[in-house]
Amino acid sequence: MQSQDVAQRQSSAAAADPVVDVERAEAALVEHYPRLVRLAYLVLPPRLGRNRRVLTAHALTQRALPRGRARACVIPAQSTGRESDPGYAFVRLQVLRTALEAGLPLRRRKWPKRSQLPPLLPQVWGLRLFPRSGGADELALDQKLSALSAPARAAYALRGLERLADADVRTVLGAAGVGDPQAALAEADTVDAQYALLDSPEFDPCSLQARPTDLMRRRQHLKAALAATAAVAVCGALLGLPGDGWGPDGAAAPAYAHNASARAALDPAKLTRVPPAAWQSATRADFSVWPARGDLTGDTALLRRALAVWARPGENVRVSVTPGTAFGGPPGPPQLLYAGTVDQARVVILYDGLRIARYAEPKDGTAGAAMDFARADGAGRAEAAAVVLHRTNGNVRYLMAPWVEKVAERDLVQPGAGAMDLTLTDGVTSPLASPVTRSGACSSWNVLQVSDGSGTRLMSDLGELMPARLTSGRPGAVREATGAEALRTWAPFACSLAHTRGQGVRSVNVWAYARQPLPDGSGAAAWVCTRAETWRGGGERVLAQFQTPGGKYGAVAAKAEGGPACGAKDPHVLAGVLWKSSGGAWYLLAASSRDTVSVAATGGVTGSAQGNLLAVRTKQGAHAELKATLESGRSIGGLR
Repeated sequence: MQSQDVAQRQSSAAAADPVVDVERAEAALVEHYPRLVRLAYLVLPPRLGRNRRVLTAHALTQRALPRGRARACVIPAQSTGRESDPGYAFVRLQVLRTALEAGLPLRRRKWPKRSQLPPLLPQVWGLRLFPRSGGADELALDQKLSALSAPARAAYALRGLERLADADVRTVLGAAGVGDPQAALAEADTVDAQYALLDSPEFDPCSLQARPTDLMRRRQHLKAALAATAAVAVCGALLGLPGDGWGPDGAAAPAYAHNASARAALDPAKLTRVPPAAWQSATRADFSVWPARGDLTGDTALLRRALAVWARPGENVRVSVTPGTAFGGPPGPPQLLYAGTVDQARVVILYDGLRIARYAEPKDGTAGAAMDFARADGAGRAEAAAVVLHRTNGNVRYLMAPWVEKVAERDLVQPGAGAMDLTLTDGVTSPLASPVTRSGACSSWNVLQVSDGSGTRLMSDLGELMPARLTSGRPGAVREATGAEALRTWAPFACSLAHTRGQGVRSVNVWAYARQPLPDGSGAAAWVCTRAETWRGGGERVLAQFQTPGGKYGAVAAKAEGGPACGAKDPHVLAGVLWKSSGGAWYLLAASSRDTVSVAATGGVTGSAQGNLLAVRTKQGAHAELKATLESGRSIGGLR
């Protein structure tokens, strides 16, 4: 009797489920395609490799359409509104079901499911595709997720990516064929709930990097085909009309042909090695005058591996590239900057005039090798002072320029704490704590203080090979951020450097452009603009920050990316913030640079003031458009 009631309830529930046709499912798939592919990528087994995971995730998503009309089990609506769409619920369930099937082992005497085989479409010939590398947090999360079972990864992704409650997760997993959804949820609980990281490029199969496949192996596989078609090629050449040549490439060599330049670029014996004292008489100070240092500069096998991986990194090589950096091997024999043992790794650093390349492998083998690239064209004495040599256990070691006389570690959050000297051995610093690998609240930000014959400067690790130079002052007249006033200006805003991690930043300047008396008479607030310049000359990041009297940290009031504001070409900025007084009243506060005639607010808040400061009484949650008129007569809008 009980089983009959259950069957009746299931039958009635199925009858209540909405019917989804192909057109509705296709509309949902196209609209939410990036999210569905990301979900499939997270659930697929990591043993497939990043390239096959990417292609399989796209294949499973593209095959999620029903063949006709089908019923969809809709989960209660979430804040995103996606779950109220039966078409999205259906294709998501199909993607999840096939991604779980792809992780099942192949069994004898049983036909494999289509999702367990390599995808027929899409296919990319001659290239390996994989998502862009994230930071240390994303890498750690990826390693933890790879240790989970497929149902547990699915539970984690549904919680974090789809924002589903546990009850809804159990429903979806059950519909996808998971035998014990509760056990999958319990296993997912063993990984920290870092759901925001799931939106990073590390897990985005739609934003990809490309690398060539194993070119030598591919050439070997093509030898038979080339031999078979040689006669046809000769006949075609004989039949060609005089003057027609070989085709649109003219006299160009065939793709991947051996030539002297390519071989020389990968020959360890032809590496450029600068004499130790060359920098002392050189007319310029940059990476081109760095000598080759380290205890393995004579290890030909190590250098050959580093050059070969640079030209064609294998599938198991962890590759990271600074945005805007060119791909591919060196155009000629590069310059050797370092080859040596650092902690538990062998490290090689090379320079080809435009890029810094760092190769690292474990001391006991080559498994887990890594290759990092950073742009370095136009580097001067300040930017060419240091390169990240090695990271381990939250610490970083730098390789310093030969002209550096002294290095120290300084906490940018504590301007009065002084600097702690670091040892310098054959150009390598002792380890210092890196701020970019730390998790949790930001209470300190360690930077490198570099001293040479031309002065002292600060440099910050932002998660890449090239540390960023820190400066202070009005755009167009910046100075090194080592003076007492500059250190005090940087202190409340040091933690905002986290916003520039992994963006190929060359330098970051802080500019205190205004001080504004608060309407309740509790003191004056500081307005500060930080601008991060990149090596590629684009993608600059600007933050306008606001600090109340006595506040230890500043708050981001507005930001922009890629514009000239707060820079040498346009040394102006306008930003506003909603501020609550100690008495409970709300105000719109806005400030612009000093050469401002007036500031006005329109929209949800209306008001204007002469000069560069504006304070208007308003209410919580109000929105306003800001506009300032400069002394030149030009108008500027507020940062967003």
